[in-house]
Amino acid sequence: MAGFRFHPTSLSGLEAVSATSAHVFPKHTHDTYGIGFLSAGGQISASGRGQVEAGAGQLITVNPGEVHDGSPIGRTPRSWHMLYLTPALLTDSVSDLVSSTSDLEFELPVFADQDVHHHLTALHRRFDNGPEDLPADALREVLVLIVGKTLLRSRETAPALPASLARVRQRLDEDPTTLADLSDLAREAGLSRFQLIRTFRQYTGLTPHAYRMQSRANLSRRLLMDGLAPAEVAAACGYVDQSHMHREFRRRFGLTPGVYRSAQLGCNPVQDHSA
Repeated sequence: MAGFRFHPTSLSGLEAVSATSAHVFPKHTHDTYGIGFLSAGGQISASGRGQVEAGAGQLITVNPGEVHDGSPIGRTPRSWHMLYLTPALLTDSVSDLVSSTSDLEFELPVFADQDVHHHLTALHRRFDNGPEDLPADALREVLVLIVGKTLLRSRETAPALPASLARVRQRLDEDPTTLADLSDLAREAGLSRFQLIRTFRQYTGLTPHAYRMQSRANLSRRLLMDGLAPAEVAAACGYVDQSHMHREFRRRFGLTPGVYRSAQLGCNPVQDHSA
């Protein structure tokens, strides 16, 4: 049965999700580290680490800010189970292993590891029993084992964002709710509009407009998690109206804002049949 489940956890900064869906996810990013596995079906994904395919039993990862998409193989639903860790939680989990966490990443977008898979499947089985079955200390121990084995230092140093583009990105980050005029952004960067679009995408993986839309979508998701009603979130995030946010949110995340909010607040399994 298609649907999403957001499991309650006892650890701040950790989100646990199980899902079955045939949704085609467009290019997007997360501001968290993600690691999980497919339990049924398959997925093809284009990411910053190349185009890959994953099947049932394989492990999948994503790094913060990594632009990626995801489509089911054969257009049939696939099932996956993910853990998303904030950078702060990940830093805390490996702080005694490394002197710096600024360049840590999951190296492989798809891989196999029997021990890690065992830990992840055991966690997700226990999530069904509620957070009381996984107190914070026990959950933290398993996370340390998982990320301590799978995180590596980046082998390639990402090219530094030029100061002109950094100013543009900062402007988009500071206010993703307001439409930014492309000509204004180009003048601020000292580039032509064509040069800005091309170089911004080269460094970030997204055009300025796509970057702003992703930032706005992430903001709307955080506000829904905080309990705001969809109509309030639509107004706060600068959408034309609630219907506009509804369509955009479902396209990006595979379920509607109302269903996402209910699932997060109640941590219940949900089905989203809304068009």
